[in-house]
Amino acid sequence: MRTSICAIAIVAATASVAGCAQKPPGDVTIIEDKIYTVSPASVPVAAGMVVGELTELKITERVERGSGVVASPAKLSGSLKLRNTSKDQTVRLAGATVRFIDTDGNVIKLEDARTESTIRFSTSKTDRLDPGQDTTDVVLVDFPAEALAQGKLKNIRLELTYLPSPFKHETVNLAVSVGSP
Repeated sequence: MRTSICAIAIVAATASVAGCAQKPPGDVTIIEDKIYTVSPASVPVAAGMVVGELTELKITERVERGSGVVASPAKLSGSLKLRNTSKDQTVRLAGATVRFIDTDGNVIKLEDARTESTIRFSTSKTDRLDPGQDTTDVVLVDFPAEALAQGKLKNIRLELTYLPSPFKHETVNLAVSVGSP
């Protein structure tokens, strides 16, 4: 019984290997990055006591060479640098949502199978900014295909969520004395 099971496994493995033969070079699908520029490529950010800049903005879509079939939907990428300008409040960065606004002022929706465009602040760095501190995070969010049409996108809206709390630095002197051994 054991021998026949092994024989079947070997035949199945051989059949699957034979079915995995390489395609001829003419049938190879080449995927290319199609990069759309965003103007301006750098924009200031100001949300209360948190200020900064969104830089290196670009949209990348992966397509098959020749056919133009989308292999990977468009994504907006860039770098978000934020700074706490408060003199006496710490800020905890909870997250951010990116919305894409059309020329009529309406939000351009993502396709059904795609996730909301959110930025989660890196856990390897702190999500807390004390007065004067700054942080930089990578932005990589889904971009709606509809917004790729020339003249359709008017604004990118960054909905930044943060929690301010009083920043206190206090000194306490403790009266002590050292006795003889």
